[in-house]
Amino acid sequence: MIRRLFPSDKNYLMHQAQESQKEKLLHFLVDYSKNYYLQQHNPLGLIDDTILEIIAAKSFPAEAFDEFYNDLGAIYRFKYNEVQLEFLFDGSTHFDKYSREWKEFFKQHIYAFCSNKFFLRAVLDISVFHNRDRVALLAGDRLKYFLENFYSMKVYKYRGIMELAS
Repeated sequence: MIRRLFPSDKNYLMHQAQESQKEKLLHFLVDYSKNYYLQQHNPLGLIDDTILEIIAAKSFPAEAFDEFYNDLGAIYRFKYNEVQLEFLFDGSTHFDKYSREWKEFFKQHIYAFCSNKFFLRAVLDISVFHNRDRVALLAGDRLKYFLENFYSMKVYKYRGIMELAS
């Protein structure tokens, strides 16, 4: 069942494209965040326990990123997506086009988000330092709060998207 978060949230191909890219993009988010942290906060490449833990971390609880991913997808559909299908003359399908555009949007925003220390810390808390599931869920809430402040929008499960007053 696809949730409609605003009246014109009817582009089901976009929903499917976002869902099909989810696993790959979440791995990109984690890998890029770890590399960004190592480059920005350990440029000399000094090895200590924290750095070893970051390098060694291979798996993470993906469900802790679900709400962040879904909210970013909803904001993308709300701000940048059209409901009407357009004519494509390059031979690709609309699903391919939406997948490509969503992937580009997601990656560009992750590049920008990682420069924020609170975002980076929350991603690392989920992906590396998630010794308890509660810590991962709290860090997921911090990511949701980060999105709300960044876009001045709040995504509610049942009420939809609301723009916050500046």
